[in-house]
Amino acid sequence: MVKKILIFLLVLAAIGGVCALVHQLKVAYKNKKELAAFAQAETYTANLGKVLVVYYSWTGHTQDIAEQIAALTKGDTYRIQTQEEFKSSPAFYARIKKELGNKIYPPLEGALPDISQYDTVFVGGPVWWYTMATPLYSFLGQVDFKGKKVIPFSTQGSNPGTFLEDFTASAQNAPVGTYANFNNVGEQYKQAVHNKIVHWLNNL
Repeated sequence: MVKKILIFLLVLAAIGGVCALVHQLKVAYKNKKELAAFAQAETYTANLGKVLVVYYSWTGHTQDIAEQIAALTKGDTYRIQTQEEFKSSPAFYARIKKELGNKIYPPLEGALPDISQYDTVFVGGPVWWYTMATPLYSFLGQVDFKGKKVIPFSTQGSNPGTFLEDFTASAQNAPVGTYANFNNVGEQYKQAVHNKIVHWLNNL
């Protein structure tokens, strides 16, 4: 009986490994195909007025995109920070799932930015459980974007989920502009990602 259970578990593990590999290959192909469209460099020509780039970054991917936006637009940046530092663990993912279900989001650290002096406000963060990272919910619940052009962006492993829909529903008085999402990719795509950012900004 024990032997049968062990064999069953080994088969399940093997199936899981194959499924994970197939998923990774599909994501890699999708990234290659999408970013091939941005092989050509494009000159930044947009005029978005005075820009603020607000972002929450957990692993650094969102920060990288945010800093490129700020550099191109000559904008200011504001990093959303939580009072408690999040650390990767199984308990962390369970906690985030619970926060999203209960709509109780983490308290933030520091004063919120004064957005009154800006024309365009970018707001970005990672995708957690196929929606916005919970610190973004915390931020959006405290800011009124009336009179500002608001542009959302996200970073994710492969699927942005309902990030845009949830952002639009949560951003107060925000006329939401064209959203862009960026998969977390390797260094070989660094230039293509930059080209994608420039193309996106030029078409806002």
